[in-house]
Amino acid sequence: RRKVDSEGRRFQDRWKVEYFFTEIENHCVCLICQETVAVYKEFNVKRHYQSRHSTYDKLTGHDRSEKLKQLEAVLIECVMKMVENICPEKKQEFANICLARNTVARRIEEISSDIKRQLTSKGVDFDFFSIACDESTDLSDTAQLLIFMRGVDDEMNVTEELLDLQSLTDQTRGKDLFVSVSSAIDDMKLPWNKVTGIITDGAPAMVGERSGLSTLICNKVIEEGGKAIKLHCIIHQQVLCAKHLKYDHVMKPVLKTINFIRSKALCHRQFKQFLLDIQAEYEDVLYHNDVRWLSRGSALQRFYSLRKEIGEFLETKGQPMRELSDPIWLADLGFLVDITKHLNVLNTSLQGKDAAVNQLYSHLKAFGTKLQLFIRQLSQTQPNTIHFSALQEIMNSFPQDNISAQTSRYAADIASLAGEFKRRFQDFAAIEKEISLFSSPFSVDPDDAPDQLQLELIELHCDSELRSRHQQLSLVNFYRQLDKSRFQEIRTLAKKMLSLFGSTYMCEKTFSAMNFNKNRLRTRLSDSHLRDILRIKT
Repeated sequence: RRKVDSEGRRFQDRWKVEYFFTEIENHCVCLICQETVAVYKEFNVKRHYQSRHSTYDKLTGHDRSEKLKQLEAVLIECVMKMVENICPEKKQEFANICLARNTVARRIEEISSDIKRQLTSKGVDFDFFSIACDESTDLSDTAQLLIFMRGVDDEMNVTEELLDLQSLTDQTRGKDLFVSVSSAIDDMKLPWNKVTGIITDGAPAMVGERSGLSTLICNKVIEEGGKAIKLHCIIHQQVLCAKHLKYDHVMKPVLKTINFIRSKALCHRQFKQFLLDIQAEYEDVLYHNDVRWLSRGSALQRFYSLRKEIGEFLETKGQPMRELSDPIWLADLGFLVDITKHLNVLNTSLQGKDAAVNQLYSHLKAFGTKLQLFIRQLSQTQPNTIHFSALQEIMNSFPQDNISAQTSRYAADIASLAGEFKRRFQDFAAIEKEISLFSSPFSVDPDDAPDQLQLELIELHCDSELRSRHQQLSLVNFYRQLDKSRFQEIRTLAKKMLSLFGSTYMCEKTFSAMNFNKNRLRTRLSDSHLRDILRIKT
């Protein structure tokens, strides 16, 4: 006779709603009468329900789900009362027990659904919104398209949330991405004519002139009577500019040395012990990862700080690094460490949630001004290296080698970097007037403003009370307090600018969360559950 245990029968989660049964300590329990069914078999469960509780058939849809929640709550209440009488000291432990294996998953789904409902209700009030899109592949080789939304209502309240995670199992062409984005926007019932812009990571499928996602989105918005702008993530462009300073003659020996130390376990252990014995400032060198934004600067800074210890260790291994005795190479290393440090500071300032586009652009313009300062200081007859501490240290260590003669080359390299920054950020430069008008309305000449804003701008300039408020309040609060009928066009411009994304930082951060949750031990995590987890996470 066939044994029940060998059949692999399990409790089915759908039995909860269909028959009001749950699983408790490997027993199939009726939530209505608390009786148990001996075998995990649908025929037995169904027969019990139809013979004892068929009156519940009249409950359907939402009413049936609510009844299930009530029955579960009653069961929990009964258990807790029993625990209070028998072992009150264990009350908290029993309170934390889940009724079934899928309880956590169901609660995550409910929280995610509630967040989506709240976002949908907020979306009705949006006057303008923009989207940020980025695509990456998870560990199961599924292309995941993240779509974030940044919306602004009439009270200048900014909402920045995950709109959707679309899973693509086939190609990821621009039109495929467009179908996914359109589905997400339409599902939220958001009007296309309120889209003010789209920002992407600059991949060909995203920014193609004819069939890229950004182009297709902008064309759709124009068809619906709106106007949207295309932006390339300001952080991605900054990283590309940073790669303009290659300095391969410095990077290759540095990376070769780091890989020599860390690639073999014995060598790595001996190096760490060597640093520990001599009480060095740091305990190890850092690997360089070209994908990570700050990796290059961190690896260079650590190598520079440990350059003497690294030289001594390599000597003991019979692998001397001749570059460490070359003053010119060391000067190049010091310069690269310093300029990369400045680039990392800029990159860090561009990161963060809820950053308005004017704030990000101001950081960018400030860095451009810093580069011009560096060029002037390093081009002087007596170079000023006050902002290049590592280079200054090398110059002081080798005064007889006249390293200061190299500073004109460094000034030329910085000038080339400044030119790359100017070439890269054309999309942000194209809206610079709107950004200036939004962030500093009292500094803009009405003659230079768009026609529909000129009269309101004059009214604004002549109001001393509003000028005082602009100096005292935050920018959002200032525009929030402007009279809606008197400054309608200026408020409209402010809402459009507030709705724009400046970077895809939230997409990159969410992809990190995706890789953490859908790791090599959880590759079977479904796309819908992954979407729910990321919606709650963000």
